[in-house]
Amino acid sequence: MPRALSMQRTVVPPDDRAKFLERVSARAAHYTDAGCQYWLFEEAALPGAFIEFTEARDAATLKEAHASATEPPIDPARIYAQVDLS
Repeated sequence: MPRALSMQRTVVPPDDRAKFLERVSARAAHYTDAGCQYWLFEEAALPGAFIEFTEARDAATLKEAHASATEPPIDPARIYAQVDLS
């Protein structure tokens, strides 16, 4: 079964940055506990513009992690499957 990935883009006003990063730390812990990898990137040329990546060994694991999250992604059904290029 192919690996699965979801992405979410968020723009955070400067005054909300600290609170956002606290929430993201909790989100990262949730996904790690659910057997997923979680990454947060900030756009270099636009501070406050973030993109979150959540990856799992398969779509079922990722769907389950999204369903049990206290702050699920805006579109939890949008999951990308890894493409085998060999």
